[in-house]
This record gives sequence, C-alpha cells and structure tokens, in this order.
Amino acid sequence: MTTPNDIHALSGAYAVDALDDIERAGFERHLTECAECRAEVAGLREAAALLAETTATEPPAALRDRVLADITKVRPLPPETPAAPPVPARRQGRGVRLLAAAAAVVVLGGGAAVVWQQPWQDSTGEAPSVADQVLSAPDARSTSLDFPGGAKATVTHSDSMGKAVLVTEKMPPPPKGMVYQLWLDQPVSGMVSAGVMPVKADQKIMLEGDARTADAAGITIEPEGGSDHPTSDPIALFDFGQGA
Repeated sequence: MTTPNDIHALSGAYAVDALDDIERAGFERHLTECAECRAEVAGLREAAALLAETTATEPPAALRDRVLADITKVRPLPPETPAAPPVPARRQGRGVRLLAAAAAVVVLGGGAAVVWQQPWQDSTGEAPSVADQVLSAPDARSTSLDFPGGAKATVTHSDSMGKAVLVTEKMPPPPKGMVYQLWLDQPVSGMVSAGVMPVKADQKIMLEGDARTADAAGITIEPEGGSDHPTSDPIALFDFGQGA
C-alpha cells in the first residue's frame, strides 16, 4: 500500500499511465492537494508529448558493435568536489523520480533513443580501451597479411603491455560448422589458444594470453566451439620478429 510519505514517487508512473486503478485514484486525490506533484506531472507529460513527435529511425548498422566495444572502456571518475550539504529527502526523491519517469517515457514511446551522459563524461577525454592502448603503445609492432577477395588481417603486439590485437577487414565467414580460432605460438608449449573469433567482417579483438613471450600469432579453421590444439595448418601466421 502506498503511504503518504512515498505517494509523491508515483508522479512519474502516473504521467505515463503506469498505475493500476487503485493507485491512480489515490494519486489523483493527492494531486488536488499537492501543487508540486501537479507541476511535475505536467512537465513529464510535456516531455512525453515531445518524444512522441520524434520520427522513428532505424539505428545504424554499426551501433551494436560500437556499444559492445565501448563496454570495455573505462569511464573516468567524476572530479572530486567538496562535500555538499545533504539534500532534503523530498527534493532528492523528486530528482530520482524525474530520471525514472523520463526513462519510462522512452521505453513506452519506442520512437526515440536517448543517451544519458554524466557532466564529467567528456567523450573526447574518455579513457581508451586496452586494445587501443596496445595499438598506440610506443613499442607496438604490426604484421599484416592479405587474403584472396580483398580481406586483410593485421596483428599488433606490444611487449610492454604483453598483449596482442587482431584487426580484420572484409574477413569472409568461416565454413559452416567451423570457426576461426586464434593462437599464440609460445616457445615452450607451442600453439596455445588465444580465443575464437566472432563472425564479423571488420573487427578488433584482443588475443588471450601473454603476447610478450610469444614468437608469433596464428589463425586456423577449427570445429565450432574451438579446439585445444590446432587441427589444421594456419591460414595466417604473424611472425612477431618481422613486425614493423
């Protein structure tokens, strides 16, 4: 049951018609006595109306890949600031409700995409991913190979970071029921699995394992799910001693 202390929190849900009949009736009685909630509901409904007018468009084809890649990025922490006086509970709750209600409007409207960004999250100053750090490392060395049909693969490794990154262009999918598997050629243990490649023509993927001790990286075609050891000759072998 909604108590007098938290009935204010229903303004967002009321604005997007997400209350049941009992909650709606109780909140409408509350609205006759609370000017602040009336103003809040009016503002949220105005925002919902503006979103409804937005033209729905298909997201770019590269959006999913970019979002998944950005997950690995480290977001900068907010700058340290002197502690502010405590925010009264009533006003603090209202701010939370505004964010939640705005999110509900976007979900229910379905016609627009909204990206929330904290004030300190400057996109131009966002920390690079580990893969990007390898690619730009001072000791980074790259080896590229061309394939029939215009495909290209480049492995860049950095001894200072102990990592290697594969970048592919126009890579065709493997045969049905098979996968491309990555390997690091270690001096003692030989070819050690460095992961299975996603099926994408253009991608940037970090190889698993310590590239600092490896002599080369390779790609083989393996049964779906990958293998513990290569079952075929490499279709590509990147010699770390010949990198530029």
